Amino acid sequence: MHMRIGGRDVAGADDRWMPVMNPATGEEIDRVPEGTLYEVDDAVRAAEDAFPAWASRTARERGSILLRGASLVRERYGEISRLLTLEQGKPLRESADEIRGFANVLEYYAGIAGLFPGEYIPLGPAGDAIVTREPLGVCGAIIPWNMPALLMAWKTSPALLAGNTLVLKPASRTPLTDCVLARTLEEAGLPPGVLNVVTGKGEVVGEGIVRHPRISRVSFTGNVETGLRVQELAAGSFKEVTLELGGSDPMIVWKDADIGNAVAGAVRGRFYNAGQTCTAVKRLFVHENISAEFLQRLRKRVEGLRVGNGLDEGIDMGPLCGPGQRDEINRFMEDFKRKGEGTILAGGEPLRGPAYDRGSFFAPTVVKDVHPESALLRKEVFGPILPVMCFDDLDTAIRHANETRYGLGASIWTRDISVAREVFARVNAGVVWVNRHLTIPPEIPFGGVRASGLGRENGSQALLSYTRTKTLYIGR
Repeated sequence: MHMRIGGRDVAGADDRWMPVMNPATGEEIDRVPEGTLYEVDDAVRAAEDAFPAWASRTARERGSILLRGASLVRERYGEISRLLTLEQGKPLRESADEIRGFANVLEYYAGIAGLFPGEYIPLGPAGDAIVTREPLGVCGAIIPWNMPALLMAWKTSPALLAGNTLVLKPASRTPLTDCVLARTLEEAGLPPGVLNVVTGKGEVVGEGIVRHPRISRVSFTGNVETGLRVQELAAGSFKEVTLELGGSDPMIVWKDADIGNAVAGAVRGRFYNAGQTCTAVKRLFVHENISAEFLQRLRKRVEGLRVGNGLDEGIDMGPLCGPGQRDEINRFMEDFKRKGEGTILAGGEPLRGPAYDRGSFFAPTVVKDVHPESALLRKEVFGPILPVMCFDDLDTAIRHANETRYGLGASIWTRDISVAREVFARVNAGVVWVNRHLTIPPEIPFGGVRASGLGRENGSQALLSYTRTKTLYIGR
């Protein structure tokens, strides 16, 4: 099953198919239909047909289906995790965490199924008003390739729980896991047409979803340029949008930090998923009083990371998502070397040899004394390169942290609560961690400021964003 519309499998238009490649081996593992605008419109019609009956169910009934879906996913997480590693490349351990995370998100939303606040407003002699919430109708979701299962859960769970139906486009590079998860939800009792998956190219299927006049809301995760395009297209039909557009997260290590914990946090925060995570640690600022010891420990940890096929035992980091991504990361490093913008402590080039030549592997990389104007600090580097700068006072660290167009996440590593509070107050970010980075439980709202996007995923805020208020005015 590679495309689901109205509860049925469909083939690609005119038998057109797109290959799905394993980034660790360069081999084709499957093909999916290359959808067209016809399939998008067909999916919208199926979603419209399913909407009245789905919206008429109680939130608790809808939540119980999500809960059954989560149970099935937990039972099958081993096979689904393997599929995710095959198409995305991440180590099997990380894939298993993501699939369990998918189930966790569904369970959270099932648990808050009754959270649809209404309001009674007495108006005295003029009467009374009752404010309720109702679903929007047919919504759209566009999923990225780096965390396809987790972000599918983030977008699907609140939309469906609120009573909407959904047309979902997986990433062209990683459609298989999302298709399997969609079928699993149908097995759990999701009625035909409530969730419709259309595979295809972004410029066709993605734009078709955003442009479609009968889709009320779109949630998109991807890069800034595409996000701006989504916002522009959505405006033409008065669509609401959520845009999560990436980040260049700073990690600030204060002079009193636990060095061991901070080094471990930096390694996980940067090299998890080969650095291909929106909220990865992309810029590291270390107080000069502890920088020598910190960098020594950091270099040792990074040089000890085991890189390889994510299906192999004991792998710490898999490949980048494809040769294009690997080449882009290599261009960053070649430019860095040519301009002499700092010192390489570890890595710095694609990995070579029999175990790597067929895949898209790049060495875990750490560079220090990075020039403030380097692209490694100014742009979002979606790969395993960690630039490090030292600072001598908190004002300097915060100033450098804010020298970016992004504002997604940030972290401060310290034992001093006043330092943590100051960073929280002054750093431009949607979420600030203290003594950790990257963790995003479904209970907390997630999103950024500046070029990191609009709106919030997760939590009750996301649930309510898939509803609109409606007021009943009762005159006396």
